[in-house]
Amino acid sequence: MQREKLWTPEFLGMGGSNLFLFMSQYIMVAALPIFIMDTLGGGDMEAGLAMTAFQIGAVSCRPLAGRIIDAVNKQKLMRGATAAFFLVMFAFNWFHSEQAIYALRLLHGCIFALATTAAAAMAALVLPASRKGEGIGYFALSTNLAMVVGPLIGLLIIGNLGGTALFVFMTALAILTFLTANARRLPDEVIRPAKRPKKGFHLSDFIERRSLAPALLGGMVFFAYGGILTFIPLYAKSLGLQAETSLFFVVFAFVIILTRPVIGRLFDAKGPDWTVWPGFAFFAAGMVFFSQVTMLIGLLGAAALLGIGFGALSPAFQTLAVQSAPASRVGVATATYFWSLDISVGLAAVLLSIVAAQCGYPFMYGACCTAIIALNAALYFLWRRSKLHKLRKLQKARRAHGM
Repeated sequence: MQREKLWTPEFLGMGGSNLFLFMSQYIMVAALPIFIMDTLGGGDMEAGLAMTAFQIGAVSCRPLAGRIIDAVNKQKLMRGATAAFFLVMFAFNWFHSEQAIYALRLLHGCIFALATTAAAAMAALVLPASRKGEGIGYFALSTNLAMVVGPLIGLLIIGNLGGTALFVFMTALAILTFLTANARRLPDEVIRPAKRPKKGFHLSDFIERRSLAPALLGGMVFFAYGGILTFIPLYAKSLGLQAETSLFFVVFAFVIILTRPVIGRLFDAKGPDWTVWPGFAFFAAGMVFFSQVTMLIGLLGAAALLGIGFGALSPAFQTLAVQSAPASRVGVATATYFWSLDISVGLAAVLLSIVAAQCGYPFMYGACCTAIIALNAALYFLWRRSKLHKLRKLQKARRAHGM
């Protein structure tokens, strides 16, 4: 039997727009603090506030994004969100006061939350059911690539061409995002709004209860990974390996790309346990290995182990979050998942910095992050056992009624 098609123009459009949206964020993360300090004369606090403004916008709007996506025409919403994204990037060319930068970053965070949630929701809806895990894994790869490529591009432009070139590039990237996201009309069953049986606002409009468990499990994975994303420049500097930090992310991304086809197909063919349990093992081993790094070969070996583990866990929990909810609630389910990730990465930057300051980076990675992964594995075991128990009870009840 012929396999259902995965690489459709609709799926490629959503994946491409997601890549450019996340790339914009990681370019700004790397380059904007340098612009604020070198061009505007700000300090560490002013640079940090620009990052905080984005995070406030993203975390505040993520729950609203789910309700909006499910309630309106998704194609028109994506068109409006990517047009607004262009206007914000264009405004960076003209408004260079610190207050204007903070305001634009706040708007950037709001639009980013809405557009990335919409792209992920529509990508999940256009995927065939039999290849959902594989497809979402490839979609998540666009985010992983942005994590690697974005900072490298940002540092290259700001270091060699300056702030003017940076904002011109961001404007061009926004135009490309708009074209990629809206080049193809999606099927009516994907873009039309869901029927709303209730009036007014309810908690279920913002959080999908059935997706909450996999969203929290995915959030714990990103909490542990947030320790690497936030502190690797300082950790590598303490080891005398700061010049090789970019190589860590190159290997990390390469391993995810290399293993993604196998992991996605295994998820769809055998179920989540076949990817999640090995993912926990590789991720924990990578953290322990990372905590003991002394040379470049150790840094790259840790990147490979972490890439396998993270590449297995992240798309698995995103797929489970989407599959736990009906198609009419995929927007809220996706928003619930991403909201958990936004909060987790933000908490990691605060809480793990305290651990690192008190106990050092080796303890933070080898003990603290590994303990979080172990706790996550235990919670996943309990959740899966509960799900299987409910399924058996349902099957038993159906047999008793002759169904």
